Amino acid sequence: MDSQHKSQENVLFLVWALTVTATGGSLFFSEVLGYIPCEFCWYQRILMYPLVIIYGMALWKKQVTIALPGLVLSGAGIALSFYHYLLQKLPALEEAGGSCGIVPCNGEYINWLGFITIPLLSFCAFAIVFVCHSIFLTSRRRHHS
Repeated sequence: MDSQHKSQENVLFLVWALTVTATGGSLFFSEVLGYIPCEFCWYQRILMYPLVIIYGMALWKKQVTIALPGLVLSGAGIALSFYHYLLQKLPALEEAGGSCGIVPCNGEYINWLGFITIPLLSFCAFAIVFVCHSIFLTSRRRHHS
């Protein structure tokens, strides 16, 4: 096994571990701490949870190419979590976030250091997955060119 392939496998493991951690974190917030997910949080979960299986299968089969749906889901997750974060932090959008579902989407269960909220954590996880997968694709193209 060449070093590039081993390196990709290591990064793929880290991406999978990140999705497991993000999934576990969301379940910890709701099931242990009792934070009821808002509507946008549910949508982010819908986009994150399958990534555990997608990247887990890619890792098991050692084929990042089968994880292409992960790129699409993480891209959508970036957009959704960023919008959700803006609902919390921009006064101009705050009203729009107050009317979604049972739990207002502009509510902040956590606000560490004045800016770290659950949607920001979600955004970071989706962005890392997206960037790593994009790097896989570009390095694969370079390697095959």
